[in-house]
Amino acid sequence: MKQLFINVLQFALKFLARITLARYRPAIIGVTGSVGKTSTREAIRAVLGKERNARSSSKNFNNELGFPLTILGDWVDIGGVFFWIRVLLVSMFRVIVKDRDYPEVLVLEYAVDHPGDMKYLLGIARPHIAVFTAVGEIPVHVEFFDGPEAVFREKVKLVNQLPSTGFVVLNADDKMVITAQKETRAQVVTYGFSEKSDVRITNFANQLEEGVLYGVSFKFAYHGKIVPVRIKGVLGKAQGYAVAAAAAVGSLFGMNFISIVEALNEKFIPLSGRSRVIPGIKNSVIIDDTYNASPLAMQEALETLHTTSGKRKIAVLGDMLEIGTYTLEAHKDIGKLVAKYADVLITVGLRGKFIAEAALRAGMEKKFVSSFMSVCEAGKFLQAKIVKGDIIIVKGSQSVRMEKIVEEVMLEPEKAGKLLVRQNKVWLAKPGLYE
Repeated sequence: MKQLFINVLQFALKFLARITLARYRPAIIGVTGSVGKTSTREAIRAVLGKERNARSSSKNFNNELGFPLTILGDWVDIGGVFFWIRVLLVSMFRVIVKDRDYPEVLVLEYAVDHPGDMKYLLGIARPHIAVFTAVGEIPVHVEFFDGPEAVFREKVKLVNQLPSTGFVVLNADDKMVITAQKETRAQVVTYGFSEKSDVRITNFANQLEEGVLYGVSFKFAYHGKIVPVRIKGVLGKAQGYAVAAAAAVGSLFGMNFISIVEALNEKFIPLSGRSRVIPGIKNSVIIDDTYNASPLAMQEALETLHTTSGKRKIAVLGDMLEIGTYTLEAHKDIGKLVAKYADVLITVGLRGKFIAEAALRAGMEKKFVSSFMSVCEAGKFLQAKIVKGDIIIVKGSQSVRMEKIVEEVMLEPEKAGKLLVRQNKVWLAKPGLYE
């Protein structure tokens, strides 16, 4: 009975989303990739929101139910049967009676977990601009595909369908993503650290201010012009990529780079669990990167830890899930990086032990490596080990619930509901893998 309701609901949402788009005809920007989609989506919304009525989903609504929900309205949380009945009734009313506040621009996240997902989402909405963030050598969800190339082939369908009058914005630093320029008739704009990027990131730095982590600073180089950028409250190159993609999209809408940077300063709010800086106990600093984990994202997190000034570097890492036959190899590779970039390693989970073993083989001293099968125990252990000046990065796949470790050691745990990821009642009621 429940599955029947979901099937009927899915059909109704798809139908209403399609006729809503036909009624209002907004410009659609589609964002895909294996890492960085949500931050990029929010940065784009922040940039375009300075001059236009732009909407993106308020949460991570990117699947068969959440994707059309963003098209139908600015809904905040998904609820039960009565919530969906309300959504359907309100959506039908908006089709009949035109809503003058319907957005000019929709920024939609095209998430792909299984083969066929992209085709389904494109059957609802085809974008005018496609943004392809990154894939990496071992993308998340690869266990449901024949390999990394198959993941890329599914995601690149977003680019394939663009008309010659459309635009595609590509990460020039990702070897697989940049090949997508051969797969489209649309005009191509690139971004990244590469000298060949149309929107180039230069002079990147994780910044300190009066001993407290401040954020990232860098410069945009675009058509011979240099514009400085500073994003507060987050660390890591992933933030540079997200806002560079947003800047590229803003330029396609005719915005100059001064206005783009002003919009980022005014409207871009760093997302929970994406390299967000949180004050820790004992004058430590936490880099909360607990939203999810893939090999590429884990590597970038460790590089962020390495390039950030601090007394001691502590990596608290959980399992990376949904990578199938690449599991052992990927966790071992991360362990080798930990030995280079961190002073202390704490792991959580069965797969986390592979990270610990590889770090030990790479030369890390045994006294600085600890493994746990409980998120709670790992949090208590970390709490006892922290000393003044420590820089701590916490990361793992969402099912591991690494945010619970952050809550254990953050200076103001009463702010967990506001600062941490997955703090709604639905998620809090679901037990993690290692609780």
